[in-house]
Amino acid sequence: MRLAWCGLVAILACGSEPPQPVAPVPVTPVDPFAPIPLEPQRAGDARRGWDALVGEGYVDCGVPRALWDRFGSMLGNLEKLDRTRGAELPYFMNAATMPGGVEVVTANCLGCHAAYLRGKLVVGLGEASADFTLELSDELALGGLLLGSSERDELARLVARLRVLAPHVRTRTIGANPADHIAAVLFAHRDPKTLAWSDEPLIPLAGGTPIPVDVPAWWLMKRKTAMFHTGAGRGDHARIMMTASVLCVDDVATAKRVDAYFPDVRAFILSLEPPAYPATIDRALAARGKQTFEDACSKCHGTYGAGGKYQSRVIPLAKIGTDPLLAQHGQFAAPFTKWFNSSFYGELARLEPGEGYVPPPLDGIWATAPYLHNGSVPNLVALLDSTQRRPRTTIVRAGSAYDLDEVGWPNRAAPAERADKWIYDTSHPGYANTGHTFGDRLSPAERTAVIEYLKTL
Repeated sequence: MRLAWCGLVAILACGSEPPQPVAPVPVTPVDPFAPIPLEPQRAGDARRGWDALVGEGYVDCGVPRALWDRFGSMLGNLEKLDRTRGAELPYFMNAATMPGGVEVVTANCLGCHAAYLRGKLVVGLGEASADFTLELSDELALGGLLLGSSERDELARLVARLRVLAPHVRTRTIGANPADHIAAVLFAHRDPKTLAWSDEPLIPLAGGTPIPVDVPAWWLMKRKTAMFHTGAGRGDHARIMMTASVLCVDDVATAKRVDAYFPDVRAFILSLEPPAYPATIDRALAARGKQTFEDACSKCHGTYGAGGKYQSRVIPLAKIGTDPLLAQHGQFAAPFTKWFNSSFYGELARLEPGEGYVPPPLDGIWATAPYLHNGSVPNLVALLDSTQRRPRTTIVRAGSAYDLDEVGWPNRAAPAERADKWIYDTSHPGYANTGHTFGDRLSPAERTAVIEYLKTL
């Protein structure tokens, strides 16, 4: 059964070479250092949030339990969670009962927001090894032959949504995440006022290869005042987070039921702390690195420790120099921003993109490779010295391979004749590893000291 799960949308499709992305859409100019203010947020309970995160069916569709029990073991022996319902399932799947009474196994957010690092599952760490390059066969649909009529109907609903996504979600390399592109496609197939599903897109879709996105660590949300790499997510963060339900939630009443517990999910996310660097740190060297960091990097990335301060700011593309496509396309293009802002989701939140990217806070940065918004830089050494970046590289993403010296994934030159999903090729649209060359201004000794300091965060 040829399935890859990173949320339900990781059952992937599309066998031919996708067309190129649509043309850029102009966006509002921004002040490069104007902080984004934090807007009022709904309070929640972290414990209830964890229970909802791993116990509710907020995607609102899934694989009937009868079919899962036949084939789910093919995913292998993956980590289980201590929870009331679904304890026997992999960490990224929940058990839920649909309104018609069918029990399903459905995705939760941990498919993209939890990952193995050096042999340990870290909840809140962005998954950097997911495979969105796969094709969807008809084997999932054929599984319906083993089911009763109500279960077949539930399965058919899931399969229909995945087939809509199929031409739009296939990435070029392991680890690239098409989440923003997926959201745009699902917006296009919904009425913004009623959330009713349309088999035909209501917003024109040009297709195209998804723009790769690196999944940010959840524990950074406690410092952020806006969501997404572009800082586009404004207003009520819980309402934005619950757009995970856009796959199969087809009416406002169901959306309101999901929304009722997402302030609790947000509270759980804000309770997370980054893992500590697991090896010895040269504290004297780190102290020298702290001073260099505060002189050279803190204006964008903030300060840390007692009295530390961070403010979300959108840095224009002309200054940051990183690949521009995410800030100009996909979920943040004008038609999709308009859909969100006029929908149920836009009642409390909005998408307000600027043409640039928000430098993230750096708590736990040692664990969050690869770097930049598209995951194009495999480790901190290459992030702070652009001469170490390669146009074609094999990024070794196995958790046990994580390099504590270079701080990130090993970065090996790829043979020119190879072209496969393990190679990150920066010549593709959205995949460039240019920009963020500020570390080039430092001496080698200063860079070494800054990296040592970053291990302490």
